[in-house]
Amino acid sequence: MKSFRWIILLLLSFAFTSCEKEENLCEANAHPFQLDFPDYFPILNVPNDNPLTEEGIQLGRRLYYDPLLSIGGPNDGLSCSSCHFQSNSFSVPTPPQNSSVLPHVNLGWNHNFLWNGKVTGTLEDIMMFEVQEFFEVDLDVLKNHGTYPELFKDAFGSCELTDELVAKALAQWFRRMKSSNSKFDRYQQGLEQLSNEELHGMTVFFTEKGDCFHCHGLPLFTNNEFHNIGLDSIYDPAVKDRSYITGSPYDRLKFKAPTLRNVELTAPYMHDGRFATLEEVVEHYNSGVLRSTTIDPIMTKPGKEYGLQLTQQEKNDLVAFLKALTDWEFVNDTVLSSPF
Repeated sequence: MKSFRWIILLLLSFAFTSCEKEENLCEANAHPFQLDFPDYFPILNVPNDNPLTEEGIQLGRRLYYDPLLSIGGPNDGLSCSSCHFQSNSFSVPTPPQNSSVLPHVNLGWNHNFLWNGKVTGTLEDIMMFEVQEFFEVDLDVLKNHGTYPELFKDAFGSCELTDELVAKALAQWFRRMKSSNSKFDRYQQGLEQLSNEELHGMTVFFTEKGDCFHCHGLPLFTNNEFHNIGLDSIYDPAVKDRSYITGSPYDRLKFKAPTLRNVELTAPYMHDGRFATLEEVVEHYNSGVLRSTTIDPIMTKPGKEYGLQLTQQEKNDLVAFLKALTDWEFVNDTVLSSPF
């Protein structure tokens, strides 16, 4: 009888150990990651349920570059990187006709996403949109993959692969895609001097002379809001502007102000890619603004009803300053490149 009790205890012990090992199979193996950025940047909003980790970021990086993300969906065979090239500050120089791709840079500090703000909130929100609506990710493809289940387990401690975890991994990667080492940043920190042309262009940019800073202020060079900058005078309902999302006629012809960081590399410009060069963009503000009922007041304030009226030298210097916002480290950093 005594030996029988020992057998029962032994079996229970094996069962307990087996369950314990099975639970351990789903324990995370993630290490915290500290993202560094200049002290003049805003505090980065990182949700408590999705802290930055080495493993989460690397998983997001792999997903970003992997066409498996789109298998079977409406964008079958494409990855995020198919339309967002690192050499172009994670934008694309040849987008589809009448369109432009917003660069994937410093989006961790954004709360409005896409040209018309179709998605608002956190990076997790926009990534869930990408996972469920844009790519329509087939989770079975990832679950049956030889590598991904283990990577998800390490990053999140979960053996159940879900849309939410895919979105969280991508969100971590997008927070890591931080650009803050342009010539202008080094000037801000006293590490490098701007040229006379760049300094003059900076004066135009940050004063009423050019009025650029109202929508593209420090340090992100975007206010993350929507503006009608006089590209068109007639509303076209086929164009999906901000009013397409809000339903308000007051939002007609308005689009998100993109960041000007790395703007030298993100042509073509505007939501529809109508301008091929920075010189064309500057000339629009200088002499090409068209009136409409929803035009931003800053575009037609007293004394500037007919544009900025800059001299040729002022326009050249403004372009020189815009090029000083290029972060060459960001576009050449192998840590941000494809892991494949």
